[in-house]
Amino acid sequence: MNKKLHTEAVDTLFDAILSLKDRDECYTFFEDLATINEILSLSQRFEVAGMLREKKTYLEIAQKTGASTATISRVNRSLNYGNDGYEMVFGRIGK
Repeated sequence: MNKKLHTEAVDTLFDAILSLKDRDECYTFFEDLATINEILSLSQRFEVAGMLREKKTYLEIAQKTGASTATISRVNRSLNYGNDGYEMVFGRIGK
């Protein structure tokens, strides 16, 4: 894990996220925390990761999600060489 990321402020943010009880609370909090475009970008990356796991091509992913090849490549790098965070979450949500 990236040591630059581990700060008291980030810990507090993650604690706040972990305190959310349901999807409605997530919408309420994230709409205050981030811009709509930031939330959509995060959801796009997550969708890209799922499609990469399903062995979809970059072209298929770009057409369905609107993601750039740079974004797809970045997500692919995280899937292959990251901390397995995507795999952990996909395993928990049954995908």
